[in-house]
Amino acid sequence: MVETVLLVGIVASIFVGFNIGGSSTGIAWGPAVGAGLLRKVTAAGLMTIFVFLGGWTVGRNVMDTLSEGIITIEISLAAGVAVLFFIGLGILIANVFGVPVPTSMVTVGAIAGLGLATDTVNYAEIGRIVSWWVVTPIIGFWIGATVGRYIYPELNRRFEIRASEGPLLALDRGGSVPKPTLGPNTTIQELVGTCVVLVIGCYMAFSAGASNVPNAVAPLVSSGTLDRNPAIIIATVAIGFGGFTIARRTMESVGSELSDIPLLAALVVMLTASTITTALSWAGIPISLVMASVMTIVGLGWGRATRPVTAREAIRGESDAELATGALKAEPDTPVTKIGEAEPDEVLDAGSLFNPRAVMKYISMWIIGPAMSTLLAYGFFVAVPFV
Repeated sequence: MVETVLLVGIVASIFVGFNIGGSSTGIAWGPAVGAGLLRKVTAAGLMTIFVFLGGWTVGRNVMDTLSEGIITIEISLAAGVAVLFFIGLGILIANVFGVPVPTSMVTVGAIAGLGLATDTVNYAEIGRIVSWWVVTPIIGFWIGATVGRYIYPELNRRFEIRASEGPLLALDRGGSVPKPTLGPNTTIQELVGTCVVLVIGCYMAFSAGASNVPNAVAPLVSSGTLDRNPAIIIATVAIGFGGFTIARRTMESVGSELSDIPLLAALVVMLTASTITTALSWAGIPISLVMASVMTIVGLGWGRATRPVTAREAIRGESDAELATGALKAEPDTPVTKIGEAEPDEVLDAGSLFNPRAVMKYISMWIIGPAMSTLLAYGFFVAVPFV
């Protein structure tokens, strides 16, 4: 009987990991795929490798929190299977709408629902986790705002990352041994920029593994019926499968729907979000890449747009100066003005920064996802107390 329930639990873990792969792959590689720097298949392959590394190392700390910290009792095997079902349901609904869901929030919500039904919630730990859920978007916003206001214009002037037509690299067969060389239209700047994109994308995939691998297997690990090492492997395979399949729509959503910012700005967002998520995962906090990513985008644009006014005027909204909401898209050769000076016309005409409707859709999932998983889990475990 135990073997049958365990098998069902593993299937549920694969289902959760599959949907996580569909969500997190878009966050990690959507900007690079949208810019045409690599194919979706290549992105999914890199995602699988670095998700495993993140889950195998930093992810163990998050697994401790999910399996032991949120409720004061051990999660039974049957209860773990039920929790995984509610996690997967919440993520699946989000993937249907093409929105990367905050997986860690859904997971914590489902486990908390079990705790509420059994009166075993560790409220101190829940308070610690939720406080970081509140603080993380604020940190992401202000880091983005600081970079956008004081650093980004100079970065944009010095670095430009674009994909030229044709292959990035080619083989020179003129000698006795073929040697790699630049493609017909590739510049050194493009090669370096592409390498930077790949490194940051891999870093973000590592961060996604650290935060998301535990979500797929922690309920089973808590029951003691599945060891951590095979659990991490199972989760990685499932996440990789989701990356190769249903992640295509999410990559398109992140690459084009949420924001029309250039690749350089996307790299700033990816680096910021990955660092925040990895640091909190190291501390054992279940956190989501989605939260930091979205608010860093908003902060980056707000900071860049408010350069024509002083910091006090920007915060208080006292200035009537025209703000360049699309200034992130200004060309690299656009003059960099000083703080408080009016922007040139080519910056003011750069276009819109992000789609507010898409941002609101993302933020709504931060509320709907965990609330739904908590309520469903609570209702189920109250109705079926023997689980």
